[in-house]
Amino acid sequence: MPYIEGFVAAVPTANKDKYVEQARQGADYFKSLGATRVVECWGDDVPKGEVTDFYKAAQVKDDETPIFSWIEYPDKATRDAANEKIMSDPRMKEMGATMPFDGKRMIYGGFSALVEESAGRKTGYVDGHLVPVPAGNKDAYRDMAAKAAAILKEYGATRVVDAWGDDVPDGKVTDFKGAVKATSDEKIVFSWIEWPSKQARDEGWKKVMADQRLRPNDMPFDGKRMIYGGFAPIVDA
Repeated sequence: MPYIEGFVAAVPTANKDKYVEQARQGADYFKSLGATRVVECWGDDVPKGEVTDFYKAAQVKDDETPIFSWIEYPDKATRDAANEKIMSDPRMKEMGATMPFDGKRMIYGGFSALVEESAGRKTGYVDGHLVPVPAGNKDAYRDMAAKAAAILKEYGATRVVDAWGDDVPDGKVTDFKGAVKATSDEKIVFSWIEWPSKQARDEGWKKVMADQRLRPNDMPFDGKRMIYGGFAPIVDA
């Protein structure tokens, strides 16, 4: 299963075109370092929550849009080697100097895939999730996620990935732990569901919510702190 570098950021809505342009350049760059896929998603149906949400996570302002994105590597060693090269590469320094958003509020971290179920079809819409899970509940979470993935695929999802926090740093302004108010004994799960379209996603979720095989009481984590939202892919390389 792939190793995931996950990101959440806040981008000025007026800078969307500039962000897409730089994201495409970045995708080519990361693929040259061994990445197998780079996906950037623009906030589309992202609700605000009472406890946590994507807006609070990246301190998103009124004129900004939340971003959910990830880079897939074949393994952690490839990701680590890529990051080592990035630190001394003048091309990345140049891109960093011209970022059309506030990089200080960008959240990032490395995740090991726990569940990866794919139907092999094209992605047209993405549901992104951040979940705080007690470290001792890793196996229980994997079992729940695998069961949910099978049901989601029944109702139209093309791919479901749940990745366990492995290299998730503390940030000075924002980070994944603060985003979900994680306690010292919790890990962060970076998860997403791919759908062929937003319509398929909306119809699929109606069926999922009515399915008695998935019960909220079975969740091995605090659902009140889970972050979720719908995103439209803008780069998929």
